[in-house]
Amino acid sequence: MRPRRRRLLQSLALGVALSPLATLAQGPARTAITVYKSPLCGCCEDWVKHLRDHGFAVSTQNVEDTGPWRQRLGMPERFASCHTGLVAGYAIEGHVPAADIRRLLATQPKAAGLAVPAMPLGSPGMDQGPRKDPYDVLLVKADGTATVFASYNKAKA
Repeated sequence: MRPRRRRLLQSLALGVALSPLATLAQGPARTAITVYKSPLCGCCEDWVKHLRDHGFAVSTQNVEDTGPWRQRLGMPERFASCHTGLVAGYAIEGHVPAADIRRLLATQPKAAGLAVPAMPLGSPGMDQGPRKDPYDVLLVKADGTATVFASYNKAKA
């Protein structure tokens, strides 16, 4: 075998042997989430940035109306916000913190998904200086009922 060809084959073999190490060095796989949002909404972009900063692989779909997406994903209209996400079969409605999405994925409850109705100041993507309104992250069940999954910025008694 020619020396040049031998070096090429050795380099290829080494590359194949080291490729699993390269994958490990990149860190864990990023969780994919699709976000359906208005092309004109800045807070949606800020929430997408929050998710990316916390390890999610976000793809966005600009839509005129998120209502049909919310309906397809089983999220009742009364929990509506400005954007709707889909991650691992769960609907994510509104400004849900990344940590709560991670907890949802780790526990895998039987549910339609999570929601932060309206657009509370201080939630991810709704940062407005020091003001932080109290809000709940709701676990929305398939029948449309909801329970509190997490609470933020509640006054302490």
